[in-house]
Amino acid sequence: MQEFCFDAIVVGAGHAGVEAALALSKLNKKVLMLTISLDNVSYLACNPSIGGTAKGHLVKEIDALGGIMGQAADKTLIQLRMLNMSKGFAVQSLRAQVDKYAYHQFVKSVIENDKNIQLREGEVVGLECLRHDEGLKKNEGNTVQTTDIENENKAAQNISDINNYALCDMQYALQTDQLTYYTKTVILACGVYLKSKIFIGDTIKEKGPSSFARANHLSDALKKLGITLRRFKTGTPARVKRDTINLSVLEKQEGEKLNYTFSSLTTKTAYDKQPCFLGYTNQATHQIIRDNLQATSKAKGLTEGEGARYCPSIEDKIERFNKDRHPFFLEPEGLNTQEMYVQGISTSLPAAVQLQFYRSLKGFENVQIMRDAYAIEYDCIDPRSLNATLMHKDYNGLFFAGQINGTSGYEEAAAQGLVAGANAALLLDKKPPLILRRDNSYIGVMIDDLIIKGADEPYRMMTSRAEYRLYLRQDNADLRLTEIGRGVGLVGDKQYNLYAKKVKGIEKIKGLLKKRIEIEEARKLIHGAEAMSLERVIKHHEVDFEGMRNLNILKGFNKAAVLELFIKLRYEGYLEREDRIRHEQERLENISLLQNFDYKSVQGLRIEAAEKLNKAQPHSIAQASRISGVNPADINVLIVKLKR
Repeated sequence: MQEFCFDAIVVGAGHAGVEAALALSKLNKKVLMLTISLDNVSYLACNPSIGGTAKGHLVKEIDALGGIMGQAADKTLIQLRMLNMSKGFAVQSLRAQVDKYAYHQFVKSVIENDKNIQLREGEVVGLECLRHDEGLKKNEGNTVQTTDIENENKAAQNISDINNYALCDMQYALQTDQLTYYTKTVILACGVYLKSKIFIGDTIKEKGPSSFARANHLSDALKKLGITLRRFKTGTPARVKRDTINLSVLEKQEGEKLNYTFSSLTTKTAYDKQPCFLGYTNQATHQIIRDNLQATSKAKGLTEGEGARYCPSIEDKIERFNKDRHPFFLEPEGLNTQEMYVQGISTSLPAAVQLQFYRSLKGFENVQIMRDAYAIEYDCIDPRSLNATLMHKDYNGLFFAGQINGTSGYEEAAAQGLVAGANAALLLDKKPPLILRRDNSYIGVMIDDLIIKGADEPYRMMTSRAEYRLYLRQDNADLRLTEIGRGVGLVGDKQYNLYAKKVKGIEKIKGLLKKRIEIEEARKLIHGAEAMSLERVIKHHEVDFEGMRNLNILKGFNKAAVLELFIKLRYEGYLEREDRIRHEQERLENISLLQNFDYKSVQGLRIEAAEKLNKAQPHSIAQASRISGVNPADINVLIVKLKR
């Protein structure tokens, strides 16, 4: 009967669930992965792309920490673009158009062939905490709680049929329709499936995304544990048939021939296999939509969930913005299908209205819709109930990752899954947790935002959320995070050796900075140049990165190493200033605060601040300073209290 006991159970096989399970497996944990359908493993239910502004940074960070998303994107690439090329390196982000079906198959194969992971189809209908001491609800970081004899006996009674298998280690029981499983830790990565509903006009379907079955019972199980749920909403455009569109009147968007990859383990990618296309709505489109606004599910009062501000429906765009036209992109769903994704025109209007306004688009006069656009509403939790490891503050060993935490997007979900999975394993091993900070990663920014500020609408990562974005670039994700991933045990030898080679290359180039560049070569890059050092050449405003790379002295060096030095020298003053601010922030992050502390006992602290601090229970002075309602004077009071 030992096959029913696991170190960890991951509920959900989307992008969060996959990264969580693989992280646990790398740390030698026995994992059960439960999913409503094996067909939704890493399924790209919305847009068939990976990366984009800020999201590309997340993918690079996931890869730097040993995750799989970057490898999967590279393996299934259709075309690749670097966004914001006209702007600075801090906001440049890779975006890949991928084959969604090949992506699913690649990741599913990795999971199936992992010896530590058992992939199982089944819906979780019950979740019971076997060893929950009501008097010791709160957790401090990743500290493992001890339980009293009465609770241990209860656990043993619940799983008495499991022969000789560390009965007292089992903290949770999960029931599916037919079976009960026991585990030490649980990671809930349920996506948008919890009691989800699809809306197309006034038609309501109790289904998950892409018409997958929804999760009907887990929401109730969470409520029984005292966990508060909310309703969020998002949407997706129609899928249209390629050969019913006049593509010649749309603007072709070829992929860029970039020598970049998401993963450091990828040596070569095959890309630019199919073009995308750019088109625009028009006044006729807008009028059809305006005439039917009362027919949306929102106007009819059928939805209750809070929608995504940064991914509005076409009807919201038309109401909010006074524009003559809105752009949209037509993107292939895969290489072996006629389905194309109309990015930028999501809607919940009735199917008949959808067909009417899509056919008002130039080139779409005879379009056939293969899948209707829809809005989807689902249950999620308040992420402020989690700590920085993504473990629930009230339940030891219960982790949450992905859209169940109120986020939006594959990349945000995958990043949380990796952190939750790693921390579940570290908890079991009684090792220090993996806590990423705002000053070392976009992942750290996202998690800090979620657990301190919460999410009143689906949270999306943006470069503007990162106060240290000049340092948190996608090109140096490995320099920031690979040592951390290696220390935890997530980064393998091959990846670490590649990282070490890059670091060595950077150090070699540093040794060449005072070398003189001859006049003839310098003048190819700088008008009227004299002989000067490599450092002066690089810092000169006329020299771009490609010009620098072509210098004879740098030929044969790794491109990534050269780029790192180029950016560091060109932004030297700005980076030094940002480093000073980061180091002060790091100092504040390292000033720890007590957990389960009553801040009302602190003399001189305002009542509002004490109430907010009691609710949030921040782990550090820096975290406390980011809580709405806690001002600098309150922070000074806390620092004085700590000194005493």
